[in-house]
Amino acid sequence: MVMSNVFRYILLSVTLFAVACNGDLGGVDMVGGDDSAKITFEVVEFMPAPGQFINEGYTATTMAEACAYAQSQLENGGLLSLGGFGGYVVVKLSAPIENSGGYDFGIYGNPFATSSEPGVVWVSCDANGNGSADDEWYELYGSESGKETTKQNYTITYSRTADAAQIAWRDSEGGSGTIERNVSHKQDYYPAWVEDEYTLTGTLLRDNAVWNESYKEWEVLPFEWGYADNFSTIDRASDKANRFRIDDAHTFSGEKANLAQIDFVKVQSAINKVNPAIGETSTEVCGFTAYSVAK
Repeated sequence: MVMSNVFRYILLSVTLFAVACNGDLGGVDMVGGDDSAKITFEVVEFMPAPGQFINEGYTATTMAEACAYAQSQLENGGLLSLGGFGGYVVVKLSAPIENSGGYDFGIYGNPFATSSEPGVVWVSCDANGNGSADDEWYELYGSESGKETTKQNYTITYSRTADAAQIAWRDSEGGSGTIERNVSHKQDYYPAWVEDEYTLTGTLLRDNAVWNESYKEWEVLPFEWGYADNFSTIDRASDKANRFRIDDAHTFSGEKANLAQIDFVKVQSAINKVNPAIGETSTEVCGFTAYSVAK
């Protein structure tokens, strides 16, 4: 659900610096807090879930065209909607971001006090050195990690239907439903460059929408910390980015990953909910910043 406050930023190049994924950080100049270094990046995969802003204002019939659109949005201060649960974008960093032990990088979104659409953040190191995002991904734990309401390895399958106004889904919990077209956004919500059925897997967070009886409207409330597009009072910097620590990276079994650096970042919509009047809960991304880059 895209709101109006767009945070514009300038992307500056940083020098490529290669170290082992779990190696010594000797000689790396770290910066922290709100002293950020803008970084350039390449969108290498854009795979949104269906949603009310997918295909709106752009045409993409191949993954390459979809990535070009996503790149343009992020470079020009636009918002990139990831659609419903499971939708994601993967970026390759122009230089590694190092593990400083504190906040290492930030992600810009468009949350405000009553509108948070949290996305789980994943990181990866180019361990095999081939420049592709084909190494292991590690989830950055947040305040919802480990709770009974959080489900790892949750899977959802989306399908085109004969009626473009309704997109069907079924999940690994035996649930099913639809994402339906609303009156404000009348284009096809199903990604045009994706096959007629596709499956997305990720970490499912609990429904964060509540009904405000006084204002007669839905509010989507923030989690404490650790998520993109989240109005956190803990990790949001003064420049509005949600800040993240590589030190929070964990394996699927819950062990700390102990990464020394990362080369790829993935942001993924983490809530499966369509709210009446305002549509699906969809994480938005509008940029990245780094606090611990090699200099």
